[in-house]
Amino acid sequence: MLIMKDITKTFNPGTVNEKCALKGLNLELAAGDFATIVGSNGAGKSTLFNAITGAFFIDRGLIVLDGEDITYKKEYLRSKTIGHLFQDPLKGTAPHMTIEENMALAYLRAKTSSHAFFSRINAADKKKFRENLALLDMGLEDRMRQPVGLLSGGQRQALTLLMATMVTPKILLLDEHTAALDPATAEKVLKLTKDIVAERKITCLMVTHNMHQALELGNRTLMMDAGTIVFDVAGEQRADMTVDDLLEQFAKQAGKQLDNDRILLSKAQK
Repeated sequence: MLIMKDITKTFNPGTVNEKCALKGLNLELAAGDFATIVGSNGAGKSTLFNAITGAFFIDRGLIVLDGEDITYKKEYLRSKTIGHLFQDPLKGTAPHMTIEENMALAYLRAKTSSHAFFSRINAADKKKFRENLALLDMGLEDRMRQPVGLLSGGQRQALTLLMATMVTPKILLLDEHTAALDPATAEKVLKLTKDIVAERKITCLMVTHNMHQALELGNRTLMMDAGTIVFDVAGEQRADMTVDDLLEQFAKQAGKQLDNDRILLSKAQK
């Protein structure tokens, strides 16, 4: 589903602020893969996502999504087939628009017709929106005419997840999408995520600072450092691994200990 070859990106080249964010990165995801990504701040996790979504063009390399070369495809065109959730719950929705209007925008954006944005949603679409909202079990189906800005962070993140997957994306990118939520809400949004990804068989990449989640969620774990993937584990080898094993492998492959406090703190939290 996704092929990334020799991906390189340097910001502010030739200046004192030069930063090589991605360095010869290679990654392949099969259709239906659900891979978690772990790495310290500055490892290149969010930059990797932005390279996939087209937030910038890479300096060198190749990006192929479902057989199509999207290396230099514009961001708004990629958004039709790529779902993206951010750590900040406020980023995925328009606060002054109603729940129904937000869902309509997401639905029409992902439609394949070139005239989709000039279309209108009908009664059947609104019924579908209501049914999907009911699955969240947050009572939002009875608040479709209310502005999204009145919702809590957890409700907005759950709504964003729904919007990103109403029309099944080719790949779903989750950038610590539960990190800003309280534990109970985070657990609920995470369960929704697992259910939707499993039911739709969506290919998914999820950044997390929780070491237990990194091993328990999905079918594959990636570890990043200095703009590249230093460790990639799946299958039986991953099933037998502990958090200590994962940290040991990072140290072995990266040549240094993982030094992120949030990640190390999660080691003791189940």
